[in-house]
Amino acid sequence: MRMVDARIGFCCTFVSPEGDEDEQRALNMRQPTVASIAKAEDPHARLEEIILGNLDTLDRQIAYVAELPKLERLFRILSGFLVGWSHPVAANVWTHELRREVERRLARSGDLARAKDVRLSMHPSQHAILATNSEGALANAIHDIEEHADIFAMLGYGNGWHPYGTSVNIHGGARSAGVDAVRANLRKVSDAARNLLTIENDEVSFGLDDLLQVADEVALVVDFHHHWVFTKGEWLQPDDHRVAQVQASWRGVRPLSHISVSREYLLEGYDPDVLPDFAALNAGGLSASKLRGHSDRMWNRAVNRLVERHLAWTDVEVEAKAKNLASADLAAHVREREPEPA
Repeated sequence: MRMVDARIGFCCTFVSPEGDEDEQRALNMRQPTVASIAKAEDPHARLEEIILGNLDTLDRQIAYVAELPKLERLFRILSGFLVGWSHPVAANVWTHELRREVERRLARSGDLARAKDVRLSMHPSQHAILATNSEGALANAIHDIEEHADIFAMLGYGNGWHPYGTSVNIHGGARSAGVDAVRANLRKVSDAARNLLTIENDEVSFGLDDLLQVADEVALVVDFHHHWVFTKGEWLQPDDHRVAQVQASWRGVRPLSHISVSREYLLEGYDPDVLPDFAALNAGGLSASKLRGHSDRMWNRAVNRLVERHLAWTDVEVEAKAKNLASADLAAHVREREPEPA
């Protein structure tokens, strides 16, 4: 593995190692509902306070990640931090001046991320799916995808195929609609948004083999834990022929993947040096729905060793609940086994 290339990151939320609430407030965004802002005594002032505060937080988040070793300079930005940005109910409280300030500040944030070599991604809500039998759901999904692409454009990532490794990641959607719906509806997304879009395999509807059918049109994100659940026990290996197909879908850009592991308390007493055995755990009474839940930390050393091998070809976002603490677990494991070059 070339340590100089590999990245491990966390998603959206910061957890203070010391439980410092002030530190957590400074590094986490606020997401009040559009309805609550509309009910405020001064909706304009309330919205401006939230938005400018979140933009300040984004700068602090990027600066925080930028100070980590290069191995850990990967960060998923919280979706929805521009509360009501394109929501029709909020249209009358988003002033032209505030929009201009957002554009100016996001441009500055993107400059900082690029200067400090921080790879960024976003993940719209699970309702943003392309395989659906509902025209309304599809319209909402495309709107959400386009909005995220607009945010990346304001950050300065609006040109070309996944510039600097950026990604707007979604799930496929309903299996009943089929992979053909994914392919057909991809073509309803603008070129600019499709250049940033990625689709990940999930635990229920679309496995990796399903999504490989559209790998010629969209970059794929491998979720190793989802793959384990979907296949009822297969841990994808780096030398699997499908890995090369995933790599090819990124068209020369280093891919992005996801990792987590089943919850600690469900697997209490399980040997952390052995990969979780789905069949044995399932036979012991743990359903797939329970096993697909995310752990707090990256407690399983065998999973960590497998991810370490995958870092030869992909960067990895840790989706465990303890966020930066969990990604630090994995980074420490990798660094201990192969120290990062100076």
